[in-house]
Amino acid sequence: MTHLSKETREWLAKTGFTVRDEAMWRAALTHGSTGDAANYERLEWLGDRVLGLSVSEWLFQTDDAPEGLLAQRLNALVSRDTCACTARDIGVPEHMRLGKQARDDGAHDSDNVLGDVMEALLGANFLDAGFDATRDLIRLLWQEALEGRRGRSKHPKSALQEWAAGNRRKPPVYELLERSGPDHSASFTVRVSVLNVGEVEATGNSKQQAETAAAKAFMERYG
Repeated sequence: MTHLSKETREWLAKTGFTVRDEAMWRAALTHGSTGDAANYERLEWLGDRVLGLSVSEWLFQTDDAPEGLLAQRLNALVSRDTCACTARDIGVPEHMRLGKQARDDGAHDSDNVLGDVMEALLGANFLDAGFDATRDLIRLLWQEALEGRRGRSKHPKSALQEWAAGNRRKPPVYELLERSGPDHSASFTVRVSVLNVGEVEATGNSKQQAETAAAKAFMERYG
């Protein structure tokens, strides 16, 4: 089967993607843990380049900062964290195809996996709709991050990432400080820090929950 489900195709269209080659879009949402030969890896490589060029063009047109500051802001805007936050905002986790073990391990909320899938979707859109359409879509999906505005209903990690980029700060760094308790009732403590701003610690029942709680607390204190 190489077709998309009706729900996934409708979601892609509603988000603004141009879907022609369904097999390619299915691959863009497929993690290697499924065992499928067609997965997101090659499309992610392509999408990373499309995203970088699109954001570089936007920065060149709208920001008169010197090259060094432009490079710093570019790195924040195309980082794995920002891509993962954008993926969460548009609902990527509900449509990814994961193997059982990867899903059980929390891959549906992994910054690495979500970031890769987000870039793969951009690569697929580039192939199906061309650069101009994909650049315009990136400007739409990355609008709040690009303009440095904090979205009120954003995922806390998205809000923090966008706040850092908009204020020309280095991306937030998450550090796992402690894991305690049995597997069925584990507790994780995470510290999030932004260079020259501050740091906050928080605890959750998973590493992802702790990171989210830390990002929320950081924005409440410093945002």
